[in-house]
Amino acid sequence: MDIENENQEKFSIDEFLKNLTRLPGIYKMLNEKGDIIYIGKAKNLKNRVSSYFRKGAASPKQQVMVAKIVSIEIAVTHTEAEALLLESQLIKKHKPRYNICLRDDKSYPYIYISSEQKFPQITSHRGAKKKKGNYYGPYPSAGAVRETLKLLQKIFPIRQCEDSYYNNRSRPCLQHQIERCTAPCVGLITEDAYREDVKNTELFLAGKSDLLIDKLIEEMDQLSMNLEFEQAAVVRDRISLLRTILEKNYVSGNKGDVDIIACATKAGVACVQIFFIRNGQNLGNKTFFPKINTEFSPESILYAFIPQYYLDKNIPNELIVSHEPEECTLLCDVLALHAGHGVSISTNVRSDRAKWLQMVKVNADNALMTKLADKQGSYTRYLSLQEELGCQELPKRLECFDISHTQGDFTVASCVVFDREGPVKSAYRRFNIEGITPGDDYAAIYQAVSRRFKRLVKGEHEAPDILFIDGGKGQVHQAEKALEELQVNDVMIVGVSKGPDRKAGMEKMILPGQEQPIDTNPNASGLLLIQHIRDEAHRFAITGHRGRRGKAKKESPLEAIAGLGPKRRQILLKQFGGLQGISRAGVEGLSSIDGISRQLAQRIYDTFHHQDD
Repeated sequence: MDIENENQEKFSIDEFLKNLTRLPGIYKMLNEKGDIIYIGKAKNLKNRVSSYFRKGAASPKQQVMVAKIVSIEIAVTHTEAEALLLESQLIKKHKPRYNICLRDDKSYPYIYISSEQKFPQITSHRGAKKKKGNYYGPYPSAGAVRETLKLLQKIFPIRQCEDSYYNNRSRPCLQHQIERCTAPCVGLITEDAYREDVKNTELFLAGKSDLLIDKLIEEMDQLSMNLEFEQAAVVRDRISLLRTILEKNYVSGNKGDVDIIACATKAGVACVQIFFIRNGQNLGNKTFFPKINTEFSPESILYAFIPQYYLDKNIPNELIVSHEPEECTLLCDVLALHAGHGVSISTNVRSDRAKWLQMVKVNADNALMTKLADKQGSYTRYLSLQEELGCQELPKRLECFDISHTQGDFTVASCVVFDREGPVKSAYRRFNIEGITPGDDYAAIYQAVSRRFKRLVKGEHEAPDILFIDGGKGQVHQAEKALEELQVNDVMIVGVSKGPDRKAGMEKMILPGQEQPIDTNPNASGLLLIQHIRDEAHRFAITGHRGRRGKAKKESPLEAIAGLGPKRRQILLKQFGGLQGISRAGVEGLSSIDGISRQLAQRIYDTFHHQDD
């Protein structure tokens, strides 16, 4: 490919390639201003750089970049691994236009407990670990650290104040008054009792939660035997709060340090989501939107992202990723060399690890969808919706119906309303569906649409331009029938079918009387609007259904569970601090209790969490 610019005499690509080495290294491509526009690495520099200038080899977007090159600089390295390391460092430093660049590169905070004080302090820490003590983390954000410290204050109230403040107290501060500190500054707690709280805190942060809870249960039982019921109640509440926190953050099957990474890309925007797992606990997540100038695959994005992100941080033993990065073996070798221990990159995981990876994928997809929605703007999405559905005029008002029930019981229909400003929550409505065959979604849609539009005919609310129905041809036909009976003829009906794989973004749009779904552009911003209103209708329906189902419960849910006798019920109530704690527990947390099998845990979980349609 010829390079046409006024500096061509200064840089002859043929001469450059003729003398280029075949050793590994990195190459920097510069434009006429001397700015670095691309940095790459190669096992064989001559072969890699030559590939940009072969006819037909470069993509159209690469051709645009190549046309701007007026010079190329190289740096030879001993190995390809060294080249990858140098490439990542230079990309982070120069942020070339045509590279995938990581925007957020700040250090991450830890929780620090001092070790050289009579009454140790717990606090957040960022930067070099120079002070003596124990460090726990890293956490994805300062907010995650603050949230953890706030929770720990409620369970084990050790001091979080600075030494300068602590050493000059003559009376307890406000933290003691609200029971968030035991006031060691004025001698209101013994050193032994304080050290016990510190040990318990360290057990929690080190991921030894089972040992900690067993210890607290033993303490609670001993207090009860000594008739110290008030103190036993305090310990019981600690156990309950601990269970709540652990159930929220516990990752089954991952006792070590693991990061779970998912990448999603669409319409020129990339999103990378990382969940941080340390000592079997989920410390939180972080979302990144790497800068990309052209379309890249998730594999290439992760290949660029992982070294940029990890090569100046503590690297966990394993990375679980949604897509296998390019040159995965090389990447593992470089990470292991930098970390000083083996590092594996896994994609094909099973069981609980697969569930967690799926959760991170969903988070990445949702974050990307939100980013795209913000980027496109409401008016643009409505223009796109008009084009995709073939509306004669730009829609102003949308409504969407969804049905939720548990095996046909407590059926609730939702109706949500959007205008060009977004959700109109004051116009949302729910309908308790009665007098139909349990589980008949067609009859439920017919009843809900009829009741809604009878009010429209009476002039109680404004008519929508488009009525979305969460369902296929059967649901669409019932909605059409309801409107025909009420002689409402100016509302467009669109069915939103989830498709065979039920994946977000793969929905099919169905119009009344048409056998096949309509053709839509999968990247159209109008489809994001449809997904948004459909998801909102689903959420609103489930919330109403759960509320209705909850009111109908009259007996203790534990007593109705087969195989759960009085003794096991007592153990559960003690371990989780009451019925509410049990209702928040997952299958893994329940099955970790002695005497509760996996099958029984599933029955207990299902009792509190019915599957909603």
